[in-house]
Amino acid sequence: MVVRCQTVAQLIEKFAPKYLAEDWDNIGLQIGDPAQEVRKIFVSLDLNLEVLDEALSLGADMLVVHHTPLFKPLKNIRTDLPLGRLIARIVENRLVLYTAHTNLDSTWGGVNDVLAQKLKLQDVTILSSGWQQKLFKLVVFVPLDYVEKVREAISVAGGGWIGNYSDCTFQLKGTGTFRPLSGTNPFIGEQGKLEYVEEIRLETIVPEEILSKVVKAMLKAHPYEEVAYDIYPLANPGKQAGLGRVGYLAAPLSLADFIELVKESLGISHVRYCGDLHKTVRKIALCGGSGASFIAQAVFAGVQVLLTGDIKYHEAQEALSQDLALVDGGHFATEQPVVDVLADFLRQQLAKEDVQVFVSRINTDPFRYL
Repeated sequence: MVVRCQTVAQLIEKFAPKYLAEDWDNIGLQIGDPAQEVRKIFVSLDLNLEVLDEALSLGADMLVVHHTPLFKPLKNIRTDLPLGRLIARIVENRLVLYTAHTNLDSTWGGVNDVLAQKLKLQDVTILSSGWQQKLFKLVVFVPLDYVEKVREAISVAGGGWIGNYSDCTFQLKGTGTFRPLSGTNPFIGEQGKLEYVEEIRLETIVPEEILSKVVKAMLKAHPYEEVAYDIYPLANPGKQAGLGRVGYLAAPLSLADFIELVKESLGISHVRYCGDLHKTVRKIALCGGSGASFIAQAVFAGVQVLLTGDIKYHEAQEALSQDLALVDGGHFATEQPVVDVLADFLRQQLAKEDVQVFVSRINTDPFRYL
């Protein structure tokens, strides 16, 4: 079967839903045709001319990156400048470019969860919640012989999940009444005659992001010409997602030993840090990439150290004034681990298709240390 760019995009958005992205972000398909056929996918943290050469040498036709080169609005595309040349070569070689940025940061199993797993943190929670799932109660009235068909359609479409339990519904038998009028084509009954029908009140819980999909599946499976159903907003808290994570080390460490753990886990030789190397740390906050803006949340969470990248001078002073140690592992090193995870996800999802997934092996970290 031919796999198209739109199919791959939908898989990425299954892993990192677009609704998790920050409002200011630029994500999704950046360059190319969603209907383009895709046989080789190239996944990278960054995209520059060197990385593009690597992708082209592998015969890639779809680029999936975390950091889009089109983050800021363009006023021109000049091919005498690096960005213009990059765009021109992507277009000339008929590549498609897709970006998953802050949605990949916030998602479950994304940048921050992978970083927490690298450090083997326990009891991991969200540092800064940016998205709260809204839940709805879907109630539909079904004739007895069609209850299982409708229930299954709702469940297959994703309705009826409560925690780690699927197919959660409640059923109550009752009597429905209706009178088919002129112009109707009733599944049960006759025009002009009041009907009394044994029906089941079938109800379940559905998250907002798939509500439309579940309702469409329910309506398709239901035998009635006009389906009686209700949708109620719920106050029940749904899932949360957001930037950063908070968790616990298996055992307390000195800040010095924690730094060694970070270096070993991320495969780096140097970090920047501030704080007392003899300080005992166990409760850890982290944010892959650039997370110094979460210093206040980390202090409020009662952690001893924040691991992130791109820490500035005055931000470090702010943290020290509140007895919060900082470890700057670098923007690249704290985000790069997710690239292999996303690539593996695409390989699993496309295992039955004639599609290859490659990962860039170029280190795009601009910083070097003497």
